[in-house]
Amino acid sequence: MTMLQVERVTKTYRGGVLANDDISLDVAAGEVFGLLGPNGAGKTTLVNQVLSLLVPDAGRITVAGVDVVRRPDEARRLCSFQPQAAAPVDGLSARQAVEIIGSIRGGRHSAVRTRTGELLEALDLGEIADRPVRMSGGMARLTGFCMAAVVPGRVVVLDEPTNDVDPLRRRALWQQIRALADGGAAVLLVTHNVLEAERCVDRLAIVAGGRVRAIGAPGQLKAELGAPLRLECTLDPESPAPELPPAASLTARTGRRLLAHVQLADVGDAVAWAQHAQDQGAITEFSVAAASLEDVYATWVQMEGTVA
Repeated sequence: MTMLQVERVTKTYRGGVLANDDISLDVAAGEVFGLLGPNGAGKTTLVNQVLSLLVPDAGRITVAGVDVVRRPDEARRLCSFQPQAAAPVDGLSARQAVEIIGSIRGGRHSAVRTRTGELLEALDLGEIADRPVRMSGGMARLTGFCMAAVVPGRVVVLDEPTNDVDPLRRRALWQQIRALADGGAAVLLVTHNVLEAERCVDRLAIVAGGRVRAIGAPGQLKAELGAPLRLECTLDPESPAPELPPAASLTARTGRRLLAHVQLADVGDAVAWAQHAQDQGAITEFSVAAASLEDVYATWVQMEGTVA
């Protein structure tokens, strides 16, 4: 069942800045849908319209069938939201902040207390849960997620939920995001962390320049673009870097790490080149792997001339 429907939404700011240009997408119950794009792509503008904080110039948005322009209060009650900024919880403990939001959202006291405890433990916040102190950025982000998830709406909007979160807790957070969808919510995940999004999303939209450039499941988008293979090499620090073969296209070089893209038809030539370079001592190791969602994202951004 479709919980969030965005139909041909356009928004222009003063000065003629076109933030959203004819955007359409939908998110079903039980689905994690990624909204992926560089800074300035129009993601935040779209989120603000979904939450009835901005009115579209054209188009229509519904949350569980409720029009967000005609019935904004009702539509807003059907959503829960973690903003990009850390939750302002100074002076409260994490447990107090989450339980207060749960009560405001109409949860029963006993259910809110139980759910709060479960979330705090799942995200390894048990030790600081009852300390009314100023939290680090990561702890505040995790608390903000708990506030959005304690009594989740039919649509849950998460804006960069993993910012400043350490790797172990980040893994637990992705599990909780998945659990929200498995519990029946439609999750709209806003991010530019492509590698992490690939682990969690069912479908995604790549947004650039205010428009949806591609939409679908990660595997589908890779297939549609004929996404290249990744050739990764570790350069020998004592040898000059070898010149790439015509079959390979340089993507990045960071320190001793070299990353290039190779089309499937050319992978044999690329591997032969890498083996020869390794025999000559120019590289110490290499690998060829399937394209990632990051490769798809980079391809679309380059195609559209958008700078991340």
